[in-house]
Amino acid sequence: MSEELEKAAEAVEEKAPQSSEDALDAEGDIAADYLEELLDIADLDGDIDTYVEGGRAHVSIVTEGDQLVGKDGEVLDALQELARLAVMTETGHRSRLMLDIAGHRERRRKELQVLATDAIAEVKTSGESVRLAPMNPFERKIVHDVVAEAGLVSESEGVEPQRRVVVLPAK
Repeated sequence: MSEELEKAAEAVEEKAPQSSEDALDAEGDIAADYLEELLDIADLDGDIDTYVEGGRAHVSIVTEGDQLVGKDGEVLDALQELARLAVMTETGHRSRLMLDIAGHRERRRKELQVLATDAIAEVKTSGESVRLAPMNPFERKIVHDVVAEAGLVSESEGVEPQRRVVVLPAK
């Protein structure tokens, strides 16, 4: 019986990445393979890049069209969840993988940084809280980070999909 356990342990060790960086690389590879199959099935073109940044695996599909992004990034969000599920199915662990398609998330990040900066200026000028439009968790995090860097406080209020960031005046 102990020989069977040793073999099982060796098999787990062989599959297990050597570091968290390796684990994240593996997540990116699993997601990229999954997304590549989806692109093939849908007969869509796109080059897939993977990298690790900020303690997360990132997968980027470089493509010309925005068909895979959808209205307000809805298709992108759905594909990201499917890729995360593919990783979880393969590894048994929840993934925080980020997917970007056609540079959509990077463009949106820049837009949100400007929006947050404008809200900060308004709060400092008026002394009143500013409520922003509803956003998904990815977008709210960007705004919270910009507000924190400016030395102010923000909080999220509401329930998905109407959850939004409120920028508060300094106390």
